[in-house]
Amino acid sequence: MTRTVLIWILAAVITLASVVYQRMTGPTYPKRGNVEIAGETIKYKLLRTHDTTSDAEISIEVPENVTGEIRWKRFKSYDPWTTEPLPRDGDALVFGIPKQPSAGKVMYNVTLIDENGVRHKLTDEPVIIRFKGPVPKLALYPHIFFMFIAMLLSTRTCIEAVAGRPRAFVLTLWTSGFFLVGGMIFGPIVQKYAFGAFWTGWPFGHDLTDNKILVAFIFWIVALYRARKRGEGRGWIIAASVVTFLVYLIPHSVLGSEIDYTKIGG
Repeated sequence: MTRTVLIWILAAVITLASVVYQRMTGPTYPKRGNVEIAGETIKYKLLRTHDTTSDAEISIEVPENVTGEIRWKRFKSYDPWTTEPLPRDGDALVFGIPKQPSAGKVMYNVTLIDENGVRHKLTDEPVIIRFKGPVPKLALYPHIFFMFIAMLLSTRTCIEAVAGRPRAFVLTLWTSGFFLVGGMIFGPIVQKYAFGAFWTGWPFGHDLTDNKILVAFIFWIVALYRARKRGEGRGWIIAASVVTFLVYLIPHSVLGSEIDYTKIGG
């Protein structure tokens, strides 16, 4: 009993570590940092994802003698750069990045200016924010839950297979089931709400999130088939678990849906 509990704890730690890594390295995680101006440390958070229902508000608390400006344009467009001052609202400089349609992106730079006119650019490269349609919690939360449990079961199943323990097939069955529900059912539903299409991966597009879930799911289906006879398919189970771990290391939303304004004009 103790050994089983320890195995589950190990699987949970590995799963949580991969989830945190994926989120923090993904293109939707806010760009955070700080800059020192006149001896004061100013913290900032620059958004990289926002719903289409409103402008994306950037707010940075600064001393009274600090001003700022934002330089922005739509990503993948022939738009000229627009430079605007950051209006002050109390203790903060604020700006609303104009909302875009689903999958529309805006690239922007924020610069803070001290009382001597010295400019402090917050990022070397422009930050890119992508807009998405609002996703109902009844679709989003089950997707997150089933995909997290699928990853947990994948890790646990790998340990079971490597150790030659008898429950590898049953765990493979559960893992495949959670991947089916979380990735192949709720995944497309979330995608539809957010970007207007159920599936933008192969063969219809190059969305890496869709493609990586598809690859992992195929491996689990093959592993399930090969492991249907007791004592067989261990290699495929381990391979499916390793593939799952590797695709989870790929940041979420990389090569995701985006509007190319150079092709549609406006």
